[in-house]
Amino acid sequence: MERNAAVAEQLIAAARHLSAALATQRFAPPVSHVYDPLSYAWEAHAAYLRRYGAGQRRVVFLGMNPGPFGMVQCGVPFGEVATVRDWLGIACEVGKPALENPRRPVEGFACTRSEVSGRRLWGLFRERFGNPAAFFAEHFVANYCPLAFFDHGRNLTPDKLPATETVPLQAACDAHLRALVAALQPEWLIGVGAFAEARAAQALAGTGIKIGRILHPSPASPAANRGWGEAATRQLQALRVWD
Repeated sequence: MERNAAVAEQLIAAARHLSAALATQRFAPPVSHVYDPLSYAWEAHAAYLRRYGAGQRRVVFLGMNPGPFGMVQCGVPFGEVATVRDWLGIACEVGKPALENPRRPVEGFACTRSEVSGRRLWGLFRERFGNPAAFFAEHFVANYCPLAFFDHGRNLTPDKLPATETVPLQAACDAHLRALVAALQPEWLIGVGAFAEARAAQALAGTGIKIGRILHPSPASPAANRGWGEAATRQLQALRVWD
């Protein structure tokens, strides 16, 4: 039990370090606002790590960065608010980013918008495993980059940033991913989408960890809108991650 708690504390220390490292970075237009949920939604994120990151995990699912109605609101990766509250059992006070985007306000657990990607991802896990304890016995969900970027009302993903900004961003995120993997000791790292898979392959080269990918559940992907859960399950079965 003490060793499991120590794993969670390693994840918490790594997340704090990542947030501090990224706090000094600046992003030029078209980026108008940058949100760091590891700062203003820290209580919820730490609760997630303590409750569900206590111990080694066989499989880590890795997303790209927070969605505007998911982790941006509640501090949990792919964190569709209703799922985080009702299935994961996490509901905490959430503060505000230093510079709030009026077109993307942070409402915390009062947010009524649904993050489709999160609803699909956690919905699959809920359908297959039934309860969080069964899922987290072998699995964990994380994001590569904790920052959300906006061009006013438009969401910007990290892959759209110029190289001068992505190099230091990726250096910090790569280091955090290596720390997360060192703590959880997974057999598999599954990128949720091509970007996460590519970053994991580069950051974890030489570690011996098996790296795979599933289709990203974003509604922007036509393929994801045609039975995403079934498609992701087939991919995980083909990799022999799931039987």
